[in-house]
Amino acid sequence: MVIKVFVATSSGSTAIKKKQQEVVGFLEANKIDFQQMDIAGDEDNRKWMRENVPGEKKPQNGIPLPPQIFNEERYCGDFESFFSAKEENIIYSFLGLAPPPGTKVCPSSDATEEKSEATEDKSDSKDENSDATNETEAHTEAKADEGAPEEAQSDQTPPEGQQEGEEEHAATGEEEEKQGEGEEKEEMEEQEES
Repeated sequence: MVIKVFVATSSGSTAIKKKQQEVVGFLEANKIDFQQMDIAGDEDNRKWMRENVPGEKKPQNGIPLPPQIFNEERYCGDFESFFSAKEENIIYSFLGLAPPPGTKVCPSSDATEEKSEATEDKSDSKDENSDATNETEAHTEAKADEGAPEEAQSDQTPPEGQQEGEEEHAATGEEEEKQGEGEEKEEMEEQEES
């Protein structure tokens, strides 16, 4: 089975170029064998791609834009489908390939959907719980503020006199430490001289 990526090598659209580069780069990085099929330089490739993209996947104007991805004759999808499969970590099933050994595989896309729904339900309930907790905390804080505004301030910062005393103590401690170091140096010098 060969993955075919239909690209336009001489596209004037930077958006299309970036999408093509992302698909090709991902396939190369993951050592997935593929062929680039240029629709800009080969009319047969362009015609084949346009005929084989399913009707529901074609844009309103009827002309699908690159990149378009196929596994032999089977249509895999466009860039958006590829990106979704990559984000959901189901790229091998998207491409119709067996995953390499040691790769985690979701048994089916239904299981993936069920997991994501369960995760959403859990996150919704967590949000509700955290909202209730926040409301309770805010209510408790409001009551505390009403009861003793002076006490709330005293819990946050020490009184000015105490703060100044701490600064003086720290400065005195530094001076004592420097003085102690100086005395030690003098004693060592006296011992060396003797």
